[in-house]
Amino acid sequence: MCYEPDAVPPIYGAPVTTITSGRLILTSADGAEFAAHLSRPEHASGSAVLVLPDNRGLSGFYERLTERLAEQGHTALAIDYFGRTAGTDPRPGDFPFMEHLMKASRDTLFADITTGIAKLRAEGGEKVFSLGFCFGGRLAFTAARPEFGFGGTIGLYGYPDMLFGSPGPTQMAGELRGPILGLFGGADENITPEVVNAFDEALEKAGVEHEIVTYPGAPHSFFELGRPELAAACADAWSRILGFLKG
Repeated sequence: MCYEPDAVPPIYGAPVTTITSGRLILTSADGAEFAAHLSRPEHASGSAVLVLPDNRGLSGFYERLTERLAEQGHTALAIDYFGRTAGTDPRPGDFPFMEHLMKASRDTLFADITTGIAKLRAEGGEKVFSLGFCFGGRLAFTAARPEFGFGGTIGLYGYPDMLFGSPGPTQMAGELRGPILGLFGGADENITPEVVNAFDEALEKAGVEHEIVTYPGAPHSFFELGRPELAAACADAWSRILGFLKG
């Protein structure tokens, strides 16, 4: 799990617009329903963001993150991964996410991503970006493919290499499309500098427009409010994310 149930995202700065925000249920291509959280700015930028949560699925952290993005003018939708196995109701903090994660497949994840993109386009998103964290960061990198038509991909601490015998974004670099922004913690014990460098080199070799940023001393899940020692990394990450969305 990337974030504890009470974690909240850092704040970029003062809102530039008012927003409306709420939970909704979407229907995927196979007829399955899944939960999502949509935040709409009163004055929209035209750039919309599909937020891909960590392996716990939709939680309060990502609901609040859609609000922070909308306050800066970007329509944002966070989706859940487990509607088929866990239903669509809000879940307690001790939700046994791993048993549901193991039942998710690339096909169902991609179907839900497609549905999320369609919803954002229906909301007026002229250009849709993906923004993923941990499991969702790896998923965002993997989904940086022509068929989804993302305007760009942002992944925070998404593991890019082989995992449980399955190829990762590093191995799939030739299939991906940029621009890609990857943000990593230099003190992340699981995503080593060698793994990050290999991803960077694979994207470079494949000719994929990208930028990889590593924050020295920052751990996994560094993007969180209430950690003053990481405030500079959070502020820089916010600046890069919002700059990327303005493109």
